[in-house]
Amino acid sequence: MLSPEDFEYLRPRLQTMAIAVRQVLVKAGKPHEAVYFLNGGVASMTKVLTDGAMVEVATVGDEGIIGIEALLNDRPEPPGEVLVQVSAKNAAMTAERLPVRDFREALERRSGFRDLMGRYAQMVFAHMMQSTACNARHPVSHRCARWLLQTHDRIHGNEFELSQEFLAVMLGVQRPTVTVAAGMLQKAGLIRYSHGKITVLDRSGLEAASCECYEVIRKHSDRLLGMT
Repeated sequence: MLSPEDFEYLRPRLQTMAIAVRQVLVKAGKPHEAVYFLNGGVASMTKVLTDGAMVEVATVGDEGIIGIEALLNDRPEPPGEVLVQVSAKNAAMTAERLPVRDFREALERRSGFRDLMGRYAQMVFAHMMQSTACNARHPVSHRCARWLLQTHDRIHGNEFELSQEFLAVMLGVQRPTVTVAAGMLQKAGLIRYSHGKITVLDRSGLEAASCECYEVIRKHSDRLLGMT
């Protein structure tokens, strides 16, 4: 979505790095040294509670940026962690690393880049607010369908690997609850879930099984980022 001029400004400052599932890209309370743009896969912005429980608050794929707090100041300290949760099927897992100092410099010098980062930040905040309301009010099976749809959008394919442990983190529930929720979607013929691998069989049916939050988040993203 960047203009060719903005992208050429950033290109020599980007460093391609390998990433892996379970890799922590951002640690809570530790100032960012860099921001990251995923070339594939899905990462989760999470909050870890004092009892060790981890809950996702937002999802980031190849449409976004990891370390958006760097938009606010030159020594950003994130309140949560960001870790890679889902791998990109049949593709090398890489991300583009951009040092915070270069990110901040780009914000000052490139107005188009600054505007796009601001719109993306609005999208993340809206995502967090909708997810908070969703987690408080909607059944687990509906929330599960929403999360699978959001991941399906970012993976660009019908199949991806995801453990019950990670899906429980995403939904903020215990693993037995995940088994029941995913089982309901599988019994309805919407997905196939076996040995940590999910295959989306019926996209439109999965959308119908989700709460309204998926559509609200998607439309908000479309308005802010101009996605189709």
